[in-house]
Amino acid sequence: MVEFWAGALSISILLYVLLDGFDLGIGLLFPFAAGESGRRQMLAAISPVWDGNETWLVIAGAILFGAFPIVYATLLSAFYLPLFLMLGGLILRGVAFEFRYKTVRFRWVWDAGFVVGSYLATFVQGTTVGALVRGLPIVNGVYVGGSFGWASPFAFLCGLGLCVGYALIGACWIVAKCAGDVRMFAQRSLPSLMVALVSFLIAAFVYALVIELPVLHRWIERPVLLAFPVIGAAAFGMLAVALRRGHDGLPFICGATIFAAAFATLAVSFLPYIVPFSITIREAAAPDASLRFLFWGAGLFVLPITLIYTGVVYFLFRGKARGGEYS
Repeated sequence: MVEFWAGALSISILLYVLLDGFDLGIGLLFPFAAGESGRRQMLAAISPVWDGNETWLVIAGAILFGAFPIVYATLLSAFYLPLFLMLGGLILRGVAFEFRYKTVRFRWVWDAGFVVGSYLATFVQGTTVGALVRGLPIVNGVYVGGSFGWASPFAFLCGLGLCVGYALIGACWIVAKCAGDVRMFAQRSLPSLMVALVSFLIAAFVYALVIELPVLHRWIERPVLLAFPVIGAAAFGMLAVALRRGHDGLPFICGATIFAAAFATLAVSFLPYIVPFSITIREAAAPDASLRFLFWGAGLFVLPITLIYTGVVYFLFRGKARGGEYS
């Protein structure tokens, strides 16, 4: 049961990062769209799926609460302010997404809300990941860092890096789902975003060496972990080839593979810890009776139904979004 719920948590987080990642990425690119027509087409590319994408964040939180309550309590104590800001950003962009169509004169206000919410949620998510990689001040399983114990230059650097990454996968989604000038805009943006992503990765690696992050020792102890960065590098190369050849769907597959490789690198590097390097998966798990009870409800029904729902929605709304419609 412990391994099942650890796997379910990993899959939920990865699906959220991939699906809401391109969703947020389009919000990051939204200010640079060419006119109202371009903005409408960008929103049409995510309108059938954006709220469903965020379901995976809810599921990940529910799994933490039910299956790993110690982690839930620890992370909530550490990241109370960042999580509050992230949820505020997600709410703001959701409201703005709907309300921008209800007005003309003040549409710019809701557009600004959509953009600000996207940047805020993305930056906070990246900062949270950076803080976890950097390490939280935890003593005997209790967070002791105060309201800003998570804050560090490395965490903020990761926040900026995730903005670049989400913008990249968002541009890949636009290439796959849009046509005309909007698609060309995304295609022109991708080379610059790729350069920015490589620059971030180099800066983060050098910074990690300077401050001697504990996770680096894991890569020395487990050379097999280098397989995931190699997969990511290969996907990066394929992305460049796909752009040069004008492919539609392949860039998003490459972008998703880059994110999956990065996620796998971190996840496997932390094992057996669920909060690096303080709380192990076994220490954090709820009693076996609770895990089994959750399995017969959420494990057998909620997770499969949500997976099926996600697959059906993406199948039904396949194809290009043209002027708010699909073809």
